Amino acid sequence: MKQGSGLPVFPGVAIGKAVVYQKAQRQEAVASGDPAIEQAKFEEACATAKEQLSQLFEKAKADLGEEQAAIVEVQMLMLDDLDYLEAVAGEIANGAAAATAAADCGENIAQVFASLDDEYMKARSADIRDVSQRVADILNGGSGFHLPEGKFLLVAEDLAPSETIQLPRERILAFVTRQGSSSSHTAILARTLNIPSLVQSDISLEDAAQCETLAVDGFTGNWYMDPDAQTLEMLRKKQAEADSDRQALEAYRGRKSVTKSGKQILLCANIGSPEDAEAAVAADAEGIGLMRSEFLYLGRENLPSEDELFEAYKKVAQIMGERPVVIRTLDIGADKQVDYMNLDKEENPALGLRGLRICLTREEIFRPQLRAIYRASAYGNLNVMFPMVASVWELQEAKALCKKIREELEAEGVPTKEVPIGVMVETPAAAVIAHELAKEAAFFSVGTNDLTQYTLAVDRQNAKLGRFYDPYHPALLALLAHIAKSANEAGIWAGICGELGADPKMTETFLKMGYSELSMAPGRILATRRLVCESEE
Repeated sequence: MKQGSGLPVFPGVAIGKAVVYQKAQRQEAVASGDPAIEQAKFEEACATAKEQLSQLFEKAKADLGEEQAAIVEVQMLMLDDLDYLEAVAGEIANGAAAATAAADCGENIAQVFASLDDEYMKARSADIRDVSQRVADILNGGSGFHLPEGKFLLVAEDLAPSETIQLPRERILAFVTRQGSSSSHTAILARTLNIPSLVQSDISLEDAAQCETLAVDGFTGNWYMDPDAQTLEMLRKKQAEADSDRQALEAYRGRKSVTKSGKQILLCANIGSPEDAEAAVAADAEGIGLMRSEFLYLGRENLPSEDELFEAYKKVAQIMGERPVVIRTLDIGADKQVDYMNLDKEENPALGLRGLRICLTREEIFRPQLRAIYRASAYGNLNVMFPMVASVWELQEAKALCKKIREELEAEGVPTKEVPIGVMVETPAAAVIAHELAKEAAFFSVGTNDLTQYTLAVDRQNAKLGRFYDPYHPALLALLAHIAKSANEAGIWAGICGELGADPKMTETFLKMGYSELSMAPGRILATRRLVCESEE
């Protein structure tokens, strides 16, 4: 038996056959000797790649939702990037084969991105390599991504974005990769599919290809090749307990989330698209605690129209019915960038023009979104909250625009309803002045991911700082308690919509602090409801 470890990104136990995915070896292409012919071949390959990615986008959208599909849509835009296209044309003009030029130029640009300090920009190098290699494979007559039949544990050095999306998810028992991070595409997909997975593992691809059985313990982060009888018995027992636990959770479906002392908690889902709202209903969510509007803006060449936004919000409102829906206004900036907005490059984008700051300085962006939200309010129970608030005047200015827009719509004869306006508390400034913001806001929803990052001055995108990113830090807990106290004293509700919302170690703490709403990935709803119902608070 051989064993090792990695970073667990989703709990559970998987036992089965390992399948090692290794990318095809690069082939040396032979140039025709005519640059015009090579250029034409390259352009045809780009068109084919776009068609493949378009089909992959539709598949990902149907299977995994809009948020995952956006990964592919961004790659489609890369095929129109002038820097890449001009670099390839230059190589071809100098006599290179189209396939060689496509791969080399993609790698050169990817290395530039990989050398940047910003972790988000570093991660884009994988997208660049992925799409340029796709073009090169088409030119070389490559046959693409193939896997054997049956269920298996997938082992790889790493997985490109488009590879993770086109995987046969119903047949994968677990992921084990040597690279990646807790925020990589592989980790995100693992959480979406609810399968135990490890990244940053010390597994050997060669050994994995030879072993008869591979086992992954997503609770501890350990992997085992050809486990001995004692280890196998331990893992099967843990697997059976996990399966039994999942079945037991079904008893909480349809129940109210009420503590033993009679306090009712609202358990809501975080979503990124109208399609995700259907998953929220299927998961028995009691509302939408966070709809991330930015995924309606990503993977496009221009701003979505007011009507497009209206249709998306209307669909979510109708799916959820009387259940509350909290829409976070556009939070572009920092780790989410869109070229068509023509935002200036910033030394420190996490502290730059992002969230509400963009909306207050670019009304042509903010206005259509607010009009769409108020138009859709007639179809359900919509709430709106603003991200990256740091001062009371910011909230007041945004509220004034909301009032003006609702009056405009009513003057136009467009039906609207009252839309409660809240604050996403994610800056230390907002947390400290929560007692003042509570006088202006209808509710608070705490974005614990950014609040932790800004409170501890630790970049949450930087995997190397993992042990410094402490979501249980006393300073953060003090801010969280102050936020809830300020809300309760002002008579407004307070919720958690960051990663900690589904953390079982924090559920009891949040209830004691006075939070009355927790929002999370749909798959965590029932487990959290059990904790709430068992709580004495």
